[in-house]
Amino acid sequence: MAEHFSEHISTQFDADLNAIRTQVMAMAGLVEEQVRLSMKALASGDMSIINQVIAQEQKVNAMHLELDDMCVHMIARRQPAASDLRLVMTVIKSVEDLESIGDKAHKICLRAKSIFDSGKMQVPKFQEVNHIATLALDMLTRALDAFARLDSASAAEVIAADEQLDQEYRALQRQLITVMMEDPRSISLTLDILWIAKATERIGDLAVNVAEHVVYLVKGRDVRHKSQAEVDAIAKG
Repeated sequence: MAEHFSEHISTQFDADLNAIRTQVMAMAGLVEEQVRLSMKALASGDMSIINQVIAQEQKVNAMHLELDDMCVHMIARRQPAASDLRLVMTVIKSVEDLESIGDKAHKICLRAKSIFDSGKMQVPKFQEVNHIATLALDMLTRALDAFARLDSASAAEVIAADEQLDQEYRALQRQLITVMMEDPRSISLTLDILWIAKATERIGDLAVNVAEHVVYLVKGRDVRHKSQAEVDAIAKG
C-alpha cells in the first residue's frame, strides 16, 4: 500500500502514515473475524463463540477511537495534501464503516444467543441466511483486499456484487413472510431470522461503502450515487 504514495522529506510523516495503514488493516482483520464467527455462532449455538464476538466489540470500538485520534493528529500536525489527504479522509470514513460492520456482527450474536437461550435450536431458513452471509463476507473480504492493494478495479467489482446480494435478500424476505403466514407460531423466531438476514445484507452495503472509498482514494473521484457503468469507467479507466 505504501508504494502508491511518494516518500516525504519527513521520515516521521511516513512513519505516521504507515502506522495508520497498519492499524486500519488490523481493525479490518478483527472485524472480518467477527463476521465469520457470528455466522458460525448462529449455525452452532456455541456460546463460547458468541461470547468471543461480544468481547471483541470493545476492542473494535477502541481501535475505531484510536484511529480517529491518529487521523486528527495527522491533519493537525502534518497538514497533508493531495493523495495523503485522501488517504486520511478515506481512513476516517472506512473505519466508521468497519465499526458498523463489527456492530452488526455483535448484534447478530446477541440475537443468536437469545434464540438458543430460548431453546429454539432449529433455525428456519438458516441455509438461506448463511448463503447471504457468505456473499456479504466475500464482498467484505474483497473490499478490504482492494483497500490493502489500492485496487480500484477490484473495488468496482465489489460494488457491482451488491445487486446479487440485494436480490438474494429480497427472495429470502418473501420466503420468511410466507413462513409466518402459514404458521403464526413461528412469527417470533422468524422475525429474529429476518432481522439477522437484514443485518448480513447491511454488512454487504457497508462493504460497498469501503469499496467506494477505495475508488476515491485511488482515482480521486467520488463514485457514490453513480451508476455501475460510471463506476466501472472511473475505477477501471
